[in-house]
Amino acid sequence: MSESADLLFTNVHLATMVPPGEGAYGEMPDAALAVKDGRIAWLGARADAPPASAQHDCGGAWMTPGLVDCHTHIVHAGNRSNEWEARLNGATYEDIARQGGGIMSTVRATRAASVDTLLAQSLPRVARLLSEGVTTLEIKSGYGLELDAEARMLRAARQVAERLPVRVATTFLGAHALPPEFAGRADDYVDALCEHMLPQLAAEGLVDAVDAFCERIGFSIAQTERVFAAARRLGLPVKLHAEQLSDQQGAELVARYQGLSADHLEHLSQAGIEAMTRAGTVAVLLPGAYYFLRETVQPPIAALREARVPMAVATDCNPGTSPMTSLLLAMNMACTLWRLTPQEALQGATVHAARALGLHKDIGTLEVGKRADLALWDIARPADLVYAMGSNPCRHVVNGGVLREAHIAM
Repeated sequence: MSESADLLFTNVHLATMVPPGEGAYGEMPDAALAVKDGRIAWLGARADAPPASAQHDCGGAWMTPGLVDCHTHIVHAGNRSNEWEARLNGATYEDIARQGGGIMSTVRATRAASVDTLLAQSLPRVARLLSEGVTTLEIKSGYGLELDAEARMLRAARQVAERLPVRVATTFLGAHALPPEFAGRADDYVDALCEHMLPQLAAEGLVDAVDAFCERIGFSIAQTERVFAAARRLGLPVKLHAEQLSDQQGAELVARYQGLSADHLEHLSQAGIEAMTRAGTVAVLLPGAYYFLRETVQPPIAALREARVPMAVATDCNPGTSPMTSLLLAMNMACTLWRLTPQEALQGATVHAARALGLHKDIGTLEVGKRADLALWDIARPADLVYAMGSNPCRHVVNGGVLREAHIAM
């Protein structure tokens, strides 16, 4: 580089997540990385490092791209541990639903919450993710199911990025469940989504992408396609909760719309895989929900791998089926439950997760020109990030070139 860097990281091992490099992780041992104006300006052998205004000796730590949690419902109000306990004590989902539980419990709590209340409840959850090296986070709406409450969720999501050092991508998930006031009138609710809710929220700049829950207990293929068509009219990319409980051909639909991702995918068909391959749609794997619900049908990992479909890994943080705020644990689960390799798991939380948000040109790998979102780890080798359950070896995090301690005081 021709001019002095702002900050130079030295005595560091890089897992660039980009070939060529040594080993599976694009490794560059005994390296250095320079930051200028918040972006990666140079990386290479430590002996060749350029001058810089400031230096940080990493003490032989490993550096990876900042982690990306590309599927969360982390902004919500209320708590459903009582329902989880009731299920373990023998109650059925039907019992809980008759008592007003399930997703509608979260909807009622979220509808009653102000933006400040939603933010106050959500910030500690987000902070736990950030302490593990997460620098980019997707946050979905979908617990409001009416305009004002959905707007409050999305405003709270935007404010998360103002209050904490994290980049937030927002997703409108109005087609998450049918609200009680539209009972028996799902098509009317989809009309309201497409004609009123989504256009107004998009006009306010609150929506980066659009999602839906395409399932027998959610929305049909035809209804989901209407939501996607509305998103396309507004120039918004789409993604989909697809094939979690049954094969509804949702992956094929979202691929037809050049969707960013299809998420869950336990019941994904070969036709869905082929469609995703052609479209470049990312498969987002969510082992937390699989574990919490004690599911038995696994996503077709070998077939996805053979078809070279990019596989991301995310927490799916939500109060009902995956109350998890550890992306490192999600990566471990993906390996232990579904036999991803550690390399695939780390790719899934960096480069492929960035692609699932449409941000892969800016984040997800250590490359010159990309945003300097980085994580420093006290580990012996990159696989250690996935190996040790309950461990958090994150030492420092860099957000846009700004170095901070991994732990955030709330």
